[in-house]
Amino acid sequence: MAPEENAGTELLLQGFERRFLAVRTLRSFPWQSLEAKLRDSSDSELLRDILQKTVRHPVCVKHPPSVKYAWCFLSELIKKSSGGSVTLSKSTAIISHGTTGLVTWDAALYLAEWAIENPAAFINRTVLELGSGAGLTGLAICKMCRPRAYIFSDPHSRILEQLRGNVLLNGLSLEADITGNLDSPRVTVAQLDWDVAMVHQLSAFQPDVVIAADVLYCPEAIVSLVGVLQRLAACREHKRAPEVYVAFTVRNPETCQLFTTELGRDGIRWEAEAHHDQKLFPYGEHLEMAMLNLTL
Repeated sequence: MAPEENAGTELLLQGFERRFLAVRTLRSFPWQSLEAKLRDSSDSELLRDILQKTVRHPVCVKHPPSVKYAWCFLSELIKKSSGGSVTLSKSTAIISHGTTGLVTWDAALYLAEWAIENPAAFINRTVLELGSGAGLTGLAICKMCRPRAYIFSDPHSRILEQLRGNVLLNGLSLEADITGNLDSPRVTVAQLDWDVAMVHQLSAFQPDVVIAADVLYCPEAIVSLVGVLQRLAACREHKRAPEVYVAFTVRNPETCQLFTTELGRDGIRWEAEAHHDQKLFPYGEHLEMAMLNLTL
């Protein structure tokens, strides 16, 4: 990078840092300069540097700004860097229409945060999300990580209806819409029951990456999840099995132990991803979050 470019980038970072630490109004931030920089280089390092200077700044970690201010800033950053913010329609009830999938659970925020920090895991790849819920994780990946295709999935028709609405609400087009933006990923919303889906149905997805968040809520769900992962690996034939990332809130050690036991029984190797030192999204400080990288 030329010296004048380095100087310009440093001034931009200072502008964000000083305004964020002073809790200035969002319209005072140098958004136009950021957009110009990203148009010229699409520099994901720049976005990480901005996060380091703002929500992940040591001062903000020790003395965090209000949740509302942090949310509004992150939403605006996503909007300026990707051409659109993430907006969700959700249910305020934890259990609604017989499912827990109409709200955003904490592990979905954790996984979205990890994806934003690790876009290389998704760039130009086909991603299948199991149990998409309200869709926040997938929308963040679609807007920030440039996947080739993204498949939201869930067994519940009520959730699928809301997912389609959230996809359209965020300016993305469903695969059947031929008027969609060619620069955006191909987006599909699919009904997928882990217990019923067979290899011939799963083979249509052909994912390079499979993700899931907060789906380890009971022993039956764990057994079903491991089963569908095995069938997804089988349908890839001679291609490499998909990479799998499962994020969850550690609520019950026995449940976590059952998950790793079932993985071992089916010959699926796993390793824990490193914890985030500093988080971008507001979720409970007292919660223990974890994410496993599975090798099918």
